[in-house]
Amino acid sequence: MMKYNYIYHLGRYVLFLRSMFSKPEKTRIFLSRVFEEMNNIGIGSLPIVAIISVFIGAVTTVQTAYQLVSPFVPASIIGQIVSDSSILELSPTIMSLVLAGKVGSHIASEIGTMRVTEQIDALEVMGINASGYLVMPKIIAALLMFPMLNIISITLSIWGGITAGELTGALSSEEFLYGARETFKGFVVFFSILKAISFSFIITSISAYQGFYTQGGALEVGTSSTRAVVFSCVMVLFADYILAQLLLK
Repeated sequence: MMKYNYIYHLGRYVLFLRSMFSKPEKTRIFLSRVFEEMNNIGIGSLPIVAIISVFIGAVTTVQTAYQLVSPFVPASIIGQIVSDSSILELSPTIMSLVLAGKVGSHIASEIGTMRVTEQIDALEVMGINASGYLVMPKIIAALLMFPMLNIISITLSIWGGITAGELTGALSSEEFLYGARETFKGFVVFFSILKAISFSFIITSISAYQGFYTQGGALEVGTSSTRAVVFSCVMVLFADYILAQLLLK
């Protein structure tokens, strides 16, 4: 098994990002590609994001209520914990890890298949900047859609927490909302959106890179797709720590 040269691939990844800005496509064609990718990445991911978000909020509420058994702790603190956790960490990070598997693997396999079937070579022969034509619209679409999906995820997560609190009798919706509003800070929403934007770039660019430089056949496409998901998840978690360290002080 060949050793994976991380330094080499880091340099080639940077050059790959740089190559996307050379020989831009016509605006009409480019915008058409962006809207198409926005539909694939955003609308196509909405069902899985919605399902996961509702259950994240519900499970967090139930587990928090189970741990806060003291009669001296008000029930409204559950709403505070669930809402803050959903905004700061659960919605942007868990959503991005899930989308790394769905969106990232799709991007890597799509571009990887185009590489091994020589479609990318054909684009380059025709004088088209393949990286700019294939990858840039995906990155821009993700930068636009991930924050929107994040907002939807936060909303549904809090709604799932409220519903779980009502169904289990742990707390009422009024108590939940009171706790959520009591210590709410606008900065946490900004921080959550910033994380979603950062993670979207990481996932799409790494996945596209893995697919773009696939060599071989169908087996190698699968390998590239797996690497795209693994590297994207690792880098999302690393970026999550860096952003928290820099901004949450």
